[in-house]
Amino acid sequence: MRRNRLRAWTGLLVLVAGCLSGCVKSSAQELSAPPPKPLAPCAWWYGIGQPPTSREIELAAKRYQVVVLNADQSAAMRHLRELNPQVKVLVYKDLSSTRNYPGAVDGGRDAAFLPSGIGYVAAQQNHPDWFATDQNGRRIEWQGYPKHWQMAVWNADYQQAWTDAVVAETTREGWDGILADNDFNSLSHYSPATLAGTANVAETDRKLRDGLDAFLSRVGDAFVKAGKLLVPNVSETHLVPGRWTAHSRFGGAMEENFGFREDGGTGGLLTFRGNEFQELRAQAALGESMLLLVTRTRNAREERAGYASAALLAGPRTCWTPATTDDYRDPEWSDLQESGLGEAVDAAGRLPNGVWTRTFSHGWVAVNTTAATQTVTPPEGLVEPGSPPPTSTPTSPSPAPAPITLEAADGIVLVSPAKLKPSADARRLPAAAAARGRARPEPV
Repeated sequence: MRRNRLRAWTGLLVLVAGCLSGCVKSSAQELSAPPPKPLAPCAWWYGIGQPPTSREIELAAKRYQVVVLNADQSAAMRHLRELNPQVKVLVYKDLSSTRNYPGAVDGGRDAAFLPSGIGYVAAQQNHPDWFATDQNGRRIEWQGYPKHWQMAVWNADYQQAWTDAVVAETTREGWDGILADNDFNSLSHYSPATLAGTANVAETDRKLRDGLDAFLSRVGDAFVKAGKLLVPNVSETHLVPGRWTAHSRFGGAMEENFGFREDGGTGGLLTFRGNEFQELRAQAALGESMLLLVTRTRNAREERAGYASAALLAGPRTCWTPATTDDYRDPEWSDLQESGLGEAVDAAGRLPNGVWTRTFSHGWVAVNTTAATQTVTPPEGLVEPGSPPPTSTPTSPSPAPAPITLEAADGIVLVSPAKLKPSADARRLPAAAAARGRARPEPV
């Protein structure tokens, strides 16, 4: 008996020693592991405009590192995951509204998969107090978005019910996390109403912000416990120092107006005003959470400035997309996303004239964030991504001119001639995709 006990104790000690050795080895490996590389911005797809086609899902698997889909597209999510197990797929959920348009409510019943956390019918029948009201006791419908109703985001019961429902659905369906829309700074973007119990617009906005701060903490804690990501679409963080940092701590955040130009399109870049750029820059450098950046690109200048600004923030989890429509109806792509910048070899730096620059292993970017024309001198031997492919003859592309003139709120991307790729102009989606909006170049 004693011998058996001795053997048992000996075996236990060996097991514990092995575990400790393994833990020490694992910790040592983690400490010695190289930090994630600050690569050029990855591509992502905000795919909430319409159901994706099979062809678009196939392209997304090759093209994007992050995809956001509507809640009724779990089959597309699983197909995408089969094609590319590395892609992160988030489900769209609105923090601040419930909706009763067709698709959200059908036949007098809430849909099985909602764009929000709480269904309109369920709230109407069981918790009418969860609807926000104005000073006259009327519910607040968002202007420009019919049948979107503002909810009492400060109500703890609403917060908890929303959290329980969305965590359960996200876990059950197998999403990686959620894109939580309308983590906004002001109700004025949707309605001129002032909330019941507030005296003016400033008090209304403060009540919403304070409510959303508490709401995000509740949702974020629950998602961390569930092993899921919470990525809110947080707005106007240049107005509230620390808000981006606080709201991105559970997996990341989305900036839907990245590289937006001030003063009706005549000023500098709004992203660089206040504390926002510094907060985004610190988050990107840590590489622990996502930066999902969207630039409205109505012309080539906006596209250049948006991508180059994202490259200034490039980190292990910084992703950028252009947006040529307001409803995100089609997958977006820019040729700049395959320009081949490579890995950032320094941090972004600001010149005395307000131009920001950054050097990559295979290129260089500059952004004039000001409202005036500026000049900057790039490294020699680089060319614009649209240049002809290099040849072995002496007629290879010449070094970029120095200095370069950058118009207000413009940017430039230059790359090594060796990294140039053939033009993708002839590589398009099938005619069916073109008929749905715009033809898209295939990824290389």
